[in-house]
Amino acid sequence: MTAASPNAIATGPAAASASPDEQTGTPRYGERAIAEAELICFDNPRPGRAYEVSIELPEFTCTCPFSGYPDFAVLRLLYQPGPRVLELKALKLYVNAYRDRAISHEEVANRILDDLVAAAEPAWMELLADFNPRGNVHTVVRVSHGSRQAC
Repeated sequence: MTAASPNAIATGPAAASASPDEQTGTPRYGERAIAEAELICFDNPRPGRAYEVSIELPEFTCTCPFSGYPDFAVLRLLYQPGPRVLELKALKLYVNAYRDRAISHEEVANRILDDLVAAAEPAWMELLADFNPRGNVHTVVRVSHGSRQAC
């Protein structure tokens, strides 16, 4: 029997129960990307025109701070850009960072809106967090910032 290389990847039934760090020695590339995520924006290509950008994030997850159960939601973002526009991949990674965070529906909607407003400085922004029913309760949280202009 030979000693395993420090760079070897575990396989077989024992590897299935091993954590990603135990299997590879480092976090997986997606976990690293999420951990390093920052909201990135770029200059608004039409700063003199009122227009709207609609983004749907259908796989949002966080954790209930009381039960520890996962909460699932569809996030619907609608905004009128100010000086900057949100970059979509950065937004996706930012939102995925909430996956294991214990946070209430109300707080997560408000915190996400606050972070997006700070990054992009939109003329107007609305976030609708539509959580899947759990225990016969369906929650929708709507938060907004600024004044909507006619397009």
